[in-house]
Amino acid sequence: MADTSTRTVERALLLLGAVCDRGRVSLAEAARDAELSASTALRLLRTLEATGFVRKDDAGYRPGMRVVQLGAQALSHESLVSLAEDALERLVGKTGESTYLNVPSHDGHGIYLAVKEGTHSVRHTSWVGRSIPLDGSAAGQVLAGRTPGAGYVIVRNGIEPDVTAIAAPVMTGDRVTAALSVVVPSYRISESQAKTIGMLVAAEAAGILNPAPMSTGDTA
Repeated sequence: MADTSTRTVERALLLLGAVCDRGRVSLAEAARDAELSASTALRLLRTLEATGFVRKDDAGYRPGMRVVQLGAQALSHESLVSLAEDALERLVGKTGESTYLNVPSHDGHGIYLAVKEGTHSVRHTSWVGRSIPLDGSAAGQVLAGRTPGAGYVIVRNGIEPDVTAIAAPVMTGDRVTAALSVVVPSYRISESQAKTIGMLVAAEAAGILNPAPMSTGDTA
């Protein structure tokens, strides 16, 4: 028979699965799905909330940033970087500028996961592994779910002075998994050029986890 600590972990994982499966649940729904009493579910959910695995709002419990981060890291370490590689290279080919892939961390920051350096002699240097706040950066706004209707974010002089960043979300369903971005010295880019790059970034980001279906035309 499983000991108490093992049983507690099992119950917590069942609750976490219930929250992730539904996307948002009430205490009663979570307890019912995990076949737990409301008091046990509440105690475990509070622990999961304190550790960032779930978050609570007026509508109930939702997956926390720690779950999103771990999911993104698992996906990224196994496949996200490789899935994004062609998009990063195409953006460099079309813009000549450095391109990045950024994922959220559990502490309210973003982490630069991959880079393809630009072809200009003056270009943005690699920030792979660097953590940045979500406020004040294009990738951060995207990761925080603050992408406007145009599908991309442009930030001038955000984390660095004299640098313009353009970012768009990489989506898994209706959730932001990562941010794809192009980083340019500000002197080299006009407003109209930034918007053009924004559309390119948005198109590439949209295809990373949702590639366009191949044509089924006659090959005879």
